[in-house]
Amino acid sequence: MNWSFQLYSARNFQPWEDVLTMVSTAGYTQVEGFGGLYDDPAALRAQLDANGLSMPTGHFSLDMLEGDFATARKIAETLGIGTLICPHIDAKARPSGREGWRGFGRRLAAVQENCRKAGLRFAWHNHDFEFVPAEDGAIPQKEILDAAPEIGWEIDVAWVVRGGGDPLAWIDDYASRIVAAHVKDIAKPGEKADEDGWEDVGHGTMDWRAIMTALREKTPAKVFVMEHDNPSDVARFARRSIDAANGF
Repeated sequence: MNWSFQLYSARNFQPWEDVLTMVSTAGYTQVEGFGGLYDDPAALRAQLDANGLSMPTGHFSLDMLEGDFATARKIAETLGIGTLICPHIDAKARPSGREGWRGFGRRLAAVQENCRKAGLRFAWHNHDFEFVPAEDGAIPQKEILDAAPEIGWEIDVAWVVRGGGDPLAWIDDYASRIVAAHVKDIAKPGEKADEDGWEDVGHGTMDWRAIMTALREKTPAKVFVMEHDNPSDVARFARRSIDAANGF
């Protein structure tokens, strides 16, 4: 299996050329980019090529996708990114209620249309807040996806759990929309406080064997991205996670 690695996990472990070598040596063949990496796309592409790595997916800010799509497109073309993913919306910019979240979904649909015209794919990446009911009882993630039926979904399964959702039920309900997945794990209660309660994949509380079975059998997803939001040792995380994941 070709596992990907979200480079955001290694943002505190510079320089990037060493990170890419470590990721490749650990056995990954793909990486996922994020905004902090795109200052010199050509140089990054050369480093990826030197390490035998591809970048099929990349995270791009909503500001860039809505306000400077031409730059996002150029970055994607240089790096070989086929699927652009919007990863977040700041708390202060989040809408409220069913109509607010449906309106946000329509904004994402407009980005999707620009991507389609450029021959690119587009997806939304969730955190936990999308699964917390709004004041009127609406579930933001449902409203986003239902209002924008053409956009894909990069499901971050551990954030679904932290938001109080049942990931297997969400996979069942929106299987055809899931184009990629973040593979991350949650530590046992009271453990790994210094790592924000996250754990190396396969060493926490998530039933990744069942989750991966569902993703493989029910969705079109081909990109599975290992991530840890705050590892104390990124090489340890990369190595232990891929070793465990190869058994899923």
